[in-house]
Amino acid sequence: MTALQTDPPIITRNGTDTTAHHHTPLILALPKGRILKALAPVLTRTGIEPDPDCLTESSRRLRFGTSDPNLDVVRVRSFDVATFVAYGGADIGVCGADVLMEFDYPDIYAPLDLGIGGCRICVARPKSMVEDPATGQSRLRVATKYPTIARRHFASRAINAEIVHLNGAMELAPTLDLASVIVDLVDTGSTLRANGLMETETIAHVTSRLIVNRVALKTRPEEISALIERFRTALATEGAV
Repeated sequence: MTALQTDPPIITRNGTDTTAHHHTPLILALPKGRILKALAPVLTRTGIEPDPDCLTESSRRLRFGTSDPNLDVVRVRSFDVATFVAYGGADIGVCGADVLMEFDYPDIYAPLDLGIGGCRICVARPKSMVEDPATGQSRLRVATKYPTIARRHFASRAINAEIVHLNGAMELAPTLDLASVIVDLVDTGSTLRANGLMETETIAHVTSRLIVNRVALKTRPEEISALIERFRTALATEGAV
């Protein structure tokens, strides 16, 4: 009996056999929280329907199937989406521009601005500080979860930023003498005002982007490109409406 012939494996530059990957679903990493809610209508227009509990915060599951058998969704912290995609844990994802600016992963390609999750990265200080605390100073203590962005911003003004790295409750830092100013993501500014702070500078405006792992784009170009096109068409449909 003649043995069945099979296609030869596809070998990448580093010697990895990628044939098996083509029989596994692509992984789409989505952020928890408000961006996921804003993303729901976009997903509907792409025709991608995750399992119903994917879009509810009550579900403890982290990986979900979708209406496309070749696509699974993982739901992670918004700050971690870029890391999952950069290191190949996910092939494609939705990530805020703030995270891309902070980590600047070379393995990520960001083909689309989804225009959702709009906010801004700002410098804020107590209202009681009449003058800009950075004026005339060469060193400034800054509380933030964006150390790279903060250092880069103040370095452009010849100021050495001493970073107090916090993951939340940034607004407390100036009032408790942890820092003179904060650099944080701001939406309405209501939390700043409620804690006696005011914005002094806008470092960058932020929206959510569709991001892709560059290696996945090379090894599964047709599938990834088709998925990008589905999102692009969904955005165009929204604009037409």
